[in-house]
Amino acid sequence: MKIEFLGTGGATPTPRPGSYSKVSKEAREKGLPYSRMGPSVFIHDLRLLIDTPEEIRLQLERAQILKVEAGIYSHWHPDHTMGRRIWETMAFDTNRAWSTAVYVPEQVAEDMKTFLGSWDHLQFMQQQGWIDIIVLRDGQSFVKNKIKVTPFRLHEQYVYAFLLEEKEKRVLIAMDELYKWEPPAHLIDNLDVAILPMGIAEFDWKTKERIRDRAFIESMREATFEDTLEVAKQLRAKHTIITHIEEVDNIGYDELKEIESELRAEGINITFAYDTMNIDV
Repeated sequence: MKIEFLGTGGATPTPRPGSYSKVSKEAREKGLPYSRMGPSVFIHDLRLLIDTPEEIRLQLERAQILKVEAGIYSHWHPDHTMGRRIWETMAFDTNRAWSTAVYVPEQVAEDMKTFLGSWDHLQFMQQQGWIDIIVLRDGQSFVKNKIKVTPFRLHEQYVYAFLLEEKEKRVLIAMDELYKWEPPAHLIDNLDVAILPMGIAEFDWKTKERIRDRAFIESMREATFEDTLEVAKQLRAKHTIITHIEEVDNIGYDELKEIESELRAEGINITFAYDTMNIDV
């Protein structure tokens, strides 16, 4: 199973327009792997695109991905959905049936009917023959190229993670929102790879100084990086990969490599993803 990280930023990409933070300036000067576009992952074996941030057209071009056969959405948030016109863009000016399958978990479908006009837009693209919308009820999976994909809700009921299974291989992909999630028993000690969102920084990693008030974090219902590390320790996956890294946390690629080394020294096999990174499972 080949997995490519098309974009590893979060709601705030790096560089962020108007920002003169350390990481934004560094990303402008150096480009990859210091720059990060919005959150998206591509499963090559399935030609499956997970989430469509605003930059998805640029991401697919950069990765030289010429065909997407299916898409799926983790939740309704704009940083994960606002590039949805890619389904029209890829089907444009073709005289043959295109109809990419777009899978939408049931709560995501309901939320898309309420927020951002996403459902109306998807319905329009289906009417044009560019996509086939497939709503997945809770507990429902789909199988493509002998890989089973199962969405399931996290603690925050509007967001889904995905379990991918191919023979003995098992991969967990959680694109965002780990707030208060407790891993279920069937995932613990039973994953080859766990892909998790970083969460926001509560403390400075080096000085251990508090940089965000806990009450503020709770009011935002956000998981912290420390929360994510606790989830990783509970899961005990063979390899944990961290993505959804926010510009506003101002933690650069080099500093993340240092944190990665420290955590590996503690026995956690962890990698901070970067745009264009590929893994084979």
